[in-house]
Amino acid sequence: MVDRDSPILEGKSILLVGLPSQAGAEEVLRGLGAQVRSVPDLPAALSLAGRDEFDLALLDMVTAEAATSAIARLRRETLIPLILLLTDPVTLRQAIPLLGEGADDYLVKPLDEAEVKARVGRILTWLAGLDRAVVLQKEMTRKYVLGNLISRSGGMRRVREQILQVAGARSTVLILGESGVGKELVAKAIHYNSSRRDAPFIAINCSAIPATLIESELFGHERGAFTGASARQKGKFELADGGTILLDEVGEMDQQTQAKLLRVLEERAFMRVGGEREVRVDVRVLAATNSDLEAQIARGRFRDDLYFRLKVITIRVPPLRERRDDIPELARALLDQIRRDNGLRRARLTGRALRVLQRYDWPGNVRELKNVLESVAITRPGDVMRESHLPASLRAGALAGRGPRLPQAGSSLEEAEREIIRRALRRLRGNRTHAARTLGIGIRTLQRKIKAYGLRVPVGRGRPRLRQRSTETPSPGLSRSGTT
Repeated sequence: MVDRDSPILEGKSILLVGLPSQAGAEEVLRGLGAQVRSVPDLPAALSLAGRDEFDLALLDMVTAEAATSAIARLRRETLIPLILLLTDPVTLRQAIPLLGEGADDYLVKPLDEAEVKARVGRILTWLAGLDRAVVLQKEMTRKYVLGNLISRSGGMRRVREQILQVAGARSTVLILGESGVGKELVAKAIHYNSSRRDAPFIAINCSAIPATLIESELFGHERGAFTGASARQKGKFELADGGTILLDEVGEMDQQTQAKLLRVLEERAFMRVGGEREVRVDVRVLAATNSDLEAQIARGRFRDDLYFRLKVITIRVPPLRERRDDIPELARALLDQIRRDNGLRRARLTGRALRVLQRYDWPGNVRELKNVLESVAITRPGDVMRESHLPASLRAGALAGRGPRLPQAGSSLEEAEREIIRRALRRLRGNRTHAARTLGIGIRTLQRKIKAYGLRVPVGRGRPRLRQRSTETPSPGLSRSGTT
């Protein structure tokens, strides 16, 4: 652990790469106790690091492309455990995505002693290896940096920009989008790119918990508060203290819990169920929903004061049919993940298969795409995934240039949601359990929406199977893989 009574970099050996002597970095680092060696370029750095040991390399970032290449070579050809970028305010936005390319952090020119103490001190604590949880948190930070959000399309580029703008704030964020678009991924990107990244991120699905238990899940309970409460239990808000909590499907929260949540947002305090003592927490609240909350308010199902408290900042995640430019890269990334998770060899998608994926409308969004790829990868093992391996219904929809098209611009979110549910029920022959799983919502939520929309549930013969080993891949969207 870093000794706070001695200079923060006492005894640490730092290699400066490409920094001009007049930059002043060497003086600042020496003043903090570091032993500093400076080289003009990457070849010299690789040569020196091959002979001597260094605790940290500080790389001057000229361009993102050059920095990416230099980081890769330093990781591959040296044993330097930590690599930091030195950037200026102009190139700062280009530096942040490089945290997902092997850089551990960045510093801004000109070096500020207080910033070096704060950032490098935290990293050295991790380097000491005293807490495995810190190492795991660092891995999560790398996983959810902005560079991992595939965003060739204009809609996702805007989402990235919004994440960058709001990550450092404390404000509540409401994330909107259809089921399966990746709302939780956006929430994690906000958390892991914020100053709270080393504290917990906790997500809770409000629709998956019975109304009688959700208050206890969120705020905890005291011993004896209700039958079966044999001991005090902390709720999700206490567990997330110092970090971030995501309230997924927040529109499914009952009125009593909504009132208590409003108080937490306003006062950062609450009482456990059956408790008499106020509990204070420092938690950033993110909320996500695929529902039209304004319609819920009109029906008296959602508090308008809570709605306005949640939507301080709103991020809309576009459906996959509005970001077709992202599909090839997204499909390759998902396929690589599926192969790793299942211990399969790497495989590639043919150009014709990718074109089919791009033409399909994906009513289940990224979750449906992942489920299709997972089903094909497991039932059709091999090095190449071809057009003929994709589900027949998907190929037919893509060939017609329509797929199961949803209501277009001008239609309400409610109409789109009704159509998604109707088609899921029809495709799965009325099996509510499988439909809820495919849509990424709780069975209780699905039952309520069927009733609210007046939908007729088809009655089919038999039950659709989750996976079939036959020549035709089953319909997409039926695996148990997690939300995207």
